[in-house]
Amino acid sequence: MANKNEKEIVIKVEGQKWQDALDKAYMKANKTAKIAGFRPGKAPKEIFLKKYGKESLYNDAMNLCVDDAYDQMLKDNANLEIVAQPVLSLNSIDENGVEFKFILTLKPVVKLGQYKNLGVKKDTVKVTKKEISENIESMRKRYAENVPKEGKLEDGDIAIIDFEGFKDDVAFEGGKGENYSLTIGSNTFIPGFEEQLIGMEKGEERSINLTFPSDYHSEDLKGKPVVFKVKLNEIKTVKIPDLDDDFFADLGLEGINSKEALEKQVEENLTAQKEQTAENKYFDDLLEAASKNVEVDIPHVMIHEEIERMLKQYEENLKMQGLTLEQFYQFTHSNEQALKDQMHEEAEKRVLYRLMLEEIAKSEKIEIDDTQANEEAAKLASKYQLPKDEFLKLFGGLEMVKYDLTMRGAMEALKK
Repeated sequence: MANKNEKEIVIKVEGQKWQDALDKAYMKANKTAKIAGFRPGKAPKEIFLKKYGKESLYNDAMNLCVDDAYDQMLKDNANLEIVAQPVLSLNSIDENGVEFKFILTLKPVVKLGQYKNLGVKKDTVKVTKKEISENIESMRKRYAENVPKEGKLEDGDIAIIDFEGFKDDVAFEGGKGENYSLTIGSNTFIPGFEEQLIGMEKGEERSINLTFPSDYHSEDLKGKPVVFKVKLNEIKTVKIPDLDDDFFADLGLEGINSKEALEKQVEENLTAQKEQTAENKYFDDLLEAASKNVEVDIPHVMIHEEIERMLKQYEENLKMQGLTLEQFYQFTHSNEQALKDQMHEEAEKRVLYRLMLEEIAKSEKIEIDDTQANEEAAKLASKYQLPKDEFLKLFGGLEMVKYDLTMRGAMEALKK
């Protein structure tokens, strides 16, 4: 029994159409039929049917009729808003015809509550001098260089060392390195190693007594005392560039040739970033507030299809990182169903917001014509440096541009 968001449609193929389909099915089957006294494809229809029966043709004949039945169903119900792939099943089939049943999921009735004057405020954007300073400091660190240093090794310096580890005066596997670059304080080596190097000078050799941690991965070494013989070949330190002409030239930013100009540029960039973040949060808050006033019974199939879209997008994002879904499941000790379960709440929210915005667009009488859509398509194609036709193909066509503009118009209505 269909629920209130579903409609059952029965399409029957009979008469000459069904007989034509049976004839085509016979001609196909007869090509490979093995009937004594006849070459494949030459047995008369009566002989073929006597051996195999008319029922043997039903399946192929049914498949020949499916597409026409589907098209007929869409044509007969063009006035309905179908929001999911129709579910097809076979009602009946016999020598007189075939009857298909389509279950259509219809767009649910959406009752809007208040969606204007919701009391939602956009966050005020402010960039502090500290944020500007920290941002510039990060830029300087990205251009830092490791330069040779004289004197003694200190915390934060880079030690270029030769080392070899011994347990009971015997060198152990994996405990040797030459010209190894070790940042003091990085805790790369076992506890105590880096601290005992502090104070060494270039060319100095030193023996370091240590005990491996009790949870060390090697059974031979965990909890065991060892000696590392270390030679310091070179000391380097991290040199962060000054805010000088060389640094500004390395940045390669047009018009940035002074500290003041850089601070202004950084402030503008941070402000733009914060403005975008605030705008996105504002829209999210508006959608959430308005959706609380909406009454709608969302069909499960709409949420299911949204989850499938999200899963496909997630897979594409993983591919960009060089991973597959199967690898992700292995790393996270998860599976497809667990990931879908995690996506369910977000998928339901997306469908709710989409239905709400479509209803707002209808309420506000937002309509986008071909001229507006073509202008927007040309603008976006130029932005992405693509020919307009190619952009439209990737975007989903002019109707998708219209839909996107309609949704934006609904969002603007929410902001009023």
